[in-house]
Amino acid sequence: MSAQPDALWSAVPLGPGVRRVALDANGLAALDKPEGVLSHPNGPRDEARSLLRARYDEADECFQWQGPDGEPRRLWLINRLDSATSGIILAAADAELAREVREQFRRRKVRKVYQALVFGRPRLASETWRDVLSVSKQGGRIRTAPAGGNLPAESLMTLVGTSQGAARISLIRLEPHTGRSHQLRVQCARRGLPIVGDRTYGDFAANRAFVKGGGPRRMFLHSLEIGFDYAFRGRECAFSACAPLPPEFARPG
Repeated sequence: MSAQPDALWSAVPLGPGVRRVALDANGLAALDKPEGVLSHPNGPRDEARSLLRARYDEADECFQWQGPDGEPRRLWLINRLDSATSGIILAAADAELAREVREQFRRRKVRKVYQALVFGRPRLASETWRDVLSVSKQGGRIRTAPAGGNLPAESLMTLVGTSQGAARISLIRLEPHTGRSHQLRVQCARRGLPIVGDRTYGDFAANRAFVKGGGPRRMFLHSLEIGFDYAFRGRECAFSACAPLPPEFARPG
């Protein structure tokens, strides 16, 4: 049997720099994950640098640890972020609750907002990006391409601001309407707006120059906001959360 939300969350072994930014009465929580932290460990050696410092059961998609009272504790992971992406990850204190929220993701009922720093400036202040992507595994790693596939991808892009320096960098807001692997990173790169610090799909020379000029060594993609409605045990519920933009994303002006 799962622990009650209050009892569970009083002793969750959060990973390095991870903090809780929202919790509802059902035990659904939003965690703010720093850049470089794994959504879940791939093995025991990864536990110290993952969302929770705990064992992860891949079959059940949940973390497991022993509470202060010696009783087993479990926390179900709802969604994931690349380790290089910071921001909101959801977790649930109940398996039934986790299934319901995952269903909202599957049905595309979840509103997600990201912000990113990109090299260059969008040609329009606001635009809906539509692509057809291919996703494959190469050497155990996910790789996404903007051609040769059959996976529709759609995102709304809005320009927030652009720096006036010699190296033009823009802060953009991204609202994905689909959830393909690496979707935002590939859609940005395809339009000549590679995300700063993206070491897979980005502009490698521009990344080197950015770091050489004193910029932080990270990928500048952040999951900022999330919101959706869901039903649980006969009740209609609404959930929303925000993970503030890290200070290194200081708005260009």
